[in-house]
Amino acid sequence: MIIPTVPDRHRLHLFRRQDPSPAGQGGRRRRWRTWAAAVLFVTAVHAVVPGAGVAQAAPVEAPPRGVDVSYPQCGRPLPTGQAFAIVGVNGGRATTTNPCLATQLAWAARSTGGTVHDKVQLYVNTGNPGSGAASWPRSGSNRYGACDGSNSRACAYQYGWDRARDDATIRGIARPERYMWWLDVEIVNTWDYSPGGRVRNAAVLEGMTEYFTSIGVRGVGLYSTRYQWGHIVGRGVSATSSLNGLPNWRPAGFTLAAARATCGVAPLTPGGVVQMTQYWSDFDYNHSCI
Repeated sequence: MIIPTVPDRHRLHLFRRQDPSPAGQGGRRRRWRTWAAAVLFVTAVHAVVPGAGVAQAAPVEAPPRGVDVSYPQCGRPLPTGQAFAIVGVNGGRATTTNPCLATQLAWAARSTGGTVHDKVQLYVNTGNPGSGAASWPRSGSNRYGACDGSNSRACAYQYGWDRARDDATIRGIARPERYMWWLDVEIVNTWDYSPGGRVRNAAVLEGMTEYFTSIGVRGVGLYSTRYQWGHIVGRGVSATSSLNGLPNWRPAGFTLAAARATCGVAPLTPGGVVQMTQYWSDFDYNHSCI
């Protein structure tokens, strides 16, 4: 995945609470005697053992995290011990295949679990190249009518349906219904920015969503930033769109703190939930929000 723009940001609020325990005078005297004895003991220890009595903060255990990989990681040693993994099915464009897909799926299967997320998930590239592309459909019938090969909403939907069908059937995914599928929506791929283009772009994503849903997959979700989503789809999502209510996977930046904060951003479509966020270092790591 390539996210060239500023990731989603959200302010994180931290709260502390104190828990006082009042006691009577007798209790206070007992505590004073105990405290005095402790002071004498610690003083004696300091006289014998240099540095004794210095408080050491307990190490903070990092939460379980996921890792996502795809064709850019081909041939590289991959991390170990990840709780879950998300593997890219394509080679950077919606009509291509990740050449390391089988190897990376085998690596992902060794994820340790321990979160609510499936140990192995998939993501796919998306786009809308328009009627000039060789992969553009010339026929088909769907919720938006008959596709005649033009740059229409019906053909855009059919294009998305066809790309999802290819992802599920010709890329090398055995039993595609076993997986959660994420739609990677980024401006680095080709999109329709002509008048009415955002509606047609949304139709592509609806076609993909509805194909995956039709074969009974574990779920379909959206990966994008707010900026890129607005640029590609904007207000092209109708009130009855199948994109409404889909879970979100959101890029966050370079730290776990940023990933935690991004769990609180608004979803890309009404009814959605931010389920996980992504942050980057030597690899793409993923933080669970649920």
